[in-house]
Amino acid sequence: MGAVAIGMKSLFLIFLSSFALAADDPITARAFDHFYNLECDEAIDDFQKAVEAAPNDAERWNHLAQGILYRAMFRSGALESELVSGNNTFFNRNRIATNEEDHRRFDEAIRRALDLSSEALAKNAQDPKALWSNGITYAIRSNYNFLVRKAWRDSLRDATTARLTHNRLSEIEPNLVDAKLLQGLHDYIVGSLPLTYKMLGFLAGVHGDKEKGIKTLELVAQKGETSRWDAQVFLGATYRRERMPQKAIPLLEPLIQRYPRNYLFRFELVQMFADAGRKDDALKELDELEDLKRKNPPGYNRMDVAKIHYARGNLLFWYRDYDGALLSLSQVTPRANQIDPNTGMNAWLRTGQCYDMKGQRAKAAQAFKQAVAGAPDSDAGKEARKYLTSPYRRPANQ
Repeated sequence: MGAVAIGMKSLFLIFLSSFALAADDPITARAFDHFYNLECDEAIDDFQKAVEAAPNDAERWNHLAQGILYRAMFRSGALESELVSGNNTFFNRNRIATNEEDHRRFDEAIRRALDLSSEALAKNAQDPKALWSNGITYAIRSNYNFLVRKAWRDSLRDATTARLTHNRLSEIEPNLVDAKLLQGLHDYIVGSLPLTYKMLGFLAGVHGDKEKGIKTLELVAQKGETSRWDAQVFLGATYRRERMPQKAIPLLEPLIQRYPRNYLFRFELVQMFADAGRKDDALKELDELEDLKRKNPPGYNRMDVAKIHYARGNLLFWYRDYDGALLSLSQVTPRANQIDPNTGMNAWLRTGQCYDMKGQRAKAAQAFKQAVAGAPDSDAGKEARKYLTSPYRRPANQ
């Protein structure tokens, strides 16, 4: 979500959101403020307090499970656009690392949420709140199965179950626009899958429809209540993947205002401007990011300035300003092993590509070796390995 289209591997990432019904207590409301502003530890602490205050509420267990997953994604750099914007295939995405304690807490939260919603549905199969919670639990587990466990068949099966559950909810509550969010996402995702995966047994009768999915997301983004902001995030990612950045830009600007401590929205806006051919606007946004980092308001005190230098270098690389890109990237690579692998190793990869485009093969090879050595199993490391034997050549249309 570089200036290249989002690949298949981003599809399940856009299946992530709080999917929350209206927060009915101040602890949960505070937790979501932390959650959307990238304050993962604080969000999880508050989600845990909310669970302890009402342990029989399935939605609160869902919130806790998703907080744990998001923290793992954030720490690994998986919430950042560059990690989901390459040409590598969806099913080759690297596993997101987490620890045993988080595994245990996530599994417990999912189990408790499923038990509670299933018990409620056993008493009343048309219980709207239970159907909502049940579908969301499967959606969250779908992401965890894919991103952490790398069990993509289980992931797709859970995603389909989530969608079918919310189909039932829509039949019962046809005017509940928020319930259509999962349906829109699933239509878009399945509609984007290669035919091989659509033929899987558990997808029988579920064909997907990209255009229908986008229209449904647009409906929720405009008329939803509790899921409106989530739909706007997803819709922005979808527009980006469909190469419609000009439609995504107006969605990001209000998100930046609503969640001022979430600096990733600003980086995403930079990428959207770049995709739209608005280089000057992208550079201006990076200047504003740098100014915010100097002032260090809440949220930006947690952001490493290396992310700004990398974003600028990456932007200039795509605009074929290789000298300017190398100048920015040189402020990242000396610390590549001290920052997140997404930023550090991609900085070495871009450095090597710049040198190859300048005809400086020896320097390019050295940079590619650094990317491989630093994170051999990462996307950047795997791509860099290819250029150790064959110089990087950029297609004329990129």
